[in-house]
Amino acid sequence: MTKLSDYFDYQVDSQNSTYMEVYIKGMTLLRIPAVNKGTAFTLQERIDLDLDGLLPPLVSGIEQQIERLYFSYQKLKDDLSKYQFLRAVQDRSVVLFFALLERHLEEMVPIVYTPTIGLAVQHFSSLYRTARGLTLSAENIDRAEKIMHQYPLNDVRMIVVTDASAILGIGDQGMGGLSICIGKLSLYTVGGGLCPFQSLPINLDVGTNRKELLDDPHYLGIRQQRLEKEAYFELVDKFVNAVKVTWPKAIIQWEDFTKDVAFDVLSRYRNNIPCFNDDIQGTGAMALAGLLSACHKKGEELVDQIVVVVGAGAGGIGVAGIIRSGMLNAGLSLEAVKRHIYVVDVNGLVLEEENLEDYKLPFAQPKDIYQTWALKNETPTLLEVVKNLKPHVLIGLSGAAGIFNEQIVKVMIEHHAAPVIFPFSNPNANCEAMPEDIIKWSLGRAIVATGSPFPDVNYQEVNYQVRQGNNAFIFPGLGLAAVIGECQRISDEMILESAYALADYIQTVGKDGYIYPPIKDLKKISTFVATRVLAKALEDGSATRTDFKDTDLSKLIEANLWRAEYLPYRYVSDSEV
Repeated sequence: MTKLSDYFDYQVDSQNSTYMEVYIKGMTLLRIPAVNKGTAFTLQERIDLDLDGLLPPLVSGIEQQIERLYFSYQKLKDDLSKYQFLRAVQDRSVVLFFALLERHLEEMVPIVYTPTIGLAVQHFSSLYRTARGLTLSAENIDRAEKIMHQYPLNDVRMIVVTDASAILGIGDQGMGGLSICIGKLSLYTVGGGLCPFQSLPINLDVGTNRKELLDDPHYLGIRQQRLEKEAYFELVDKFVNAVKVTWPKAIIQWEDFTKDVAFDVLSRYRNNIPCFNDDIQGTGAMALAGLLSACHKKGEELVDQIVVVVGAGAGGIGVAGIIRSGMLNAGLSLEAVKRHIYVVDVNGLVLEEENLEDYKLPFAQPKDIYQTWALKNETPTLLEVVKNLKPHVLIGLSGAAGIFNEQIVKVMIEHHAAPVIFPFSNPNANCEAMPEDIIKWSLGRAIVATGSPFPDVNYQEVNYQVRQGNNAFIFPGLGLAAVIGECQRISDEMILESAYALADYIQTVGKDGYIYPPIKDLKKISTFVATRVLAKALEDGSATRTDFKDTDLSKLIEANLWRAEYLPYRYVSDSEV
């Protein structure tokens, strides 16, 4: 089996300069994205590496390559074409892809990740061009260890895996889920400095219940109904066990699992292998950080807020759970917290009932809470909850477009000078309310952040910046800390610390009172978060690497960042290796 280490290795010379030692020559070198520099190969490298005559005569460095690519990128008419263009660059040259992405981060993150990634997932089969990552299914799961051993990456440290059952707001997407993992790992590298040759996207193709996929003659996934219950967990067990054997230092990020299994998957494996669920824990940490920022802006305390979370899926319950942890950590009792956090699902306020799903139980309210309310039906609606509880904070993770209507927003401002309204559902079409509407309906008083990128809003000659609450402010730093610390688990304390770190970054750096930072600061944010999370992992025993306990962790993090830059190449023959 051929590994990337059979092609190249990083070395440091006597002047402490890093270079790349390569073991291949000629056209092969141009066909492997990990080592291809294209027109940036110097004249001497072209001669030494048998590339002479294979490339255009002009030697153009990485900045010229980026300029040329960006010129072509700007000519593309739609976001899906731009996504395909960037994926093609990644399939030609890994370094060039990340250098391009880094230079145009704010413009391109919405293309390689949300919201455009949703379109890419939906059109996965028709867009498919080049193999990337792994797909495991019932047909090959018994060969999982062999498949992983054959994969060209030697030292996988970060795996993003999905079963594609709940992709963003578009649900079951079968084989298409692999695209979301690819996009996520792009942000791990460009934002968190994670080496792309240590990251791996994996799709668990357990079938699909989406009829249009099963009927599509071009669909590339398994054509069967989704595995469930014992058969499902038997497959996931085999996947986890194969990872433990093959890559024992790998961190697993569970991505876009439906609420029916997301909590079970996390609890089943979190003490067996270092893992976390970004939809539950990453979204929760991101939301808590934004809420802390809003409290700071209002001059209020977290423990004084009444919070209504709309949506009881993985994201909604995850947000409610992390905010609850934040309130408990701030001194409230469990009983008191229950009177500060309320969850509303498609049926209305989540109440204590016999058949309630286990993951909702911590937030279920007793029915006596609304005995004095004037209700139209037995279960309080969102509007009735807002009217009677007078919440300071309204957070949307429902995927229900327009559910935060004018009446609800106007009730919010009746009771609070600056209500916090976060319509976090994405993509944009699923947003609970358009930010321009919230600002208009609240007379410019609401503190607004969204889950997808939106343009600024001008209302009564005042410009309101609409900042995005993006999980990318959390997971790259969290993952990087876990990788560097070689963590044996991702503790609740580490997750909570990532939220506090992001909030502190905003307070330290934010000059305009923003709720979330701009995406262009992603690498600064991620290194800040990683430093704090690594310190917490060392403190609570989650990190197995203890040899740098007395080290300056910020410098350690900085020294471990992978950088998208071309290195000088030196050829070494097989006989010299």
